[in-house]
Amino acid sequence: MNGDLTNRSQAGFTLIEVMVVVMILGILAAIIVPNIMDNPGKARITKAKQDVRVLENSLALYKLENFNYPSTDQGLDALVNKPAGTPEPKNWNQGGYIKRLPHDPWDNEYLYLNPGEHGEIDIYSLGPDQTPSDDDIGNWSLD
Repeated sequence: MNGDLTNRSQAGFTLIEVMVVVMILGILAAIIVPNIMDNPGKARITKAKQDVRVLENSLALYKLENFNYPSTDQGLDALVNKPAGTPEPKNWNQGGYIKRLPHDPWDNEYLYLNPGEHGEIDIYSLGPDQTPSDDDIGNWSLD
């Protein structure tokens, strides 16, 4: 019986063991936290790329039904509301092609050009700096 009491009193962790575990956790946190903190920027870029793909696919359907992309003046709003002006969308889908236009992850509208500078049409966000630069996210630069 006395042996059982001795084993129970020595069942806890020593201060050194606890300190080793705390140090290991600290080292892991120092390695992992910077990687996690960088992910919001990457997540925003991924979201913008997905939005551009959706807009590009919606515009492809618009063109398939109406034989032309909307003009730059008609813009992306032509996917939500029937546009006026030329080219006239003769077979515009009642209810639109998307429910609403998304904003980019930096809370700005996506931009649209027809004809585009990089292709037949350009759909893009100016990215985090909101100025034309190498970090723009457009249908010409999707992975």
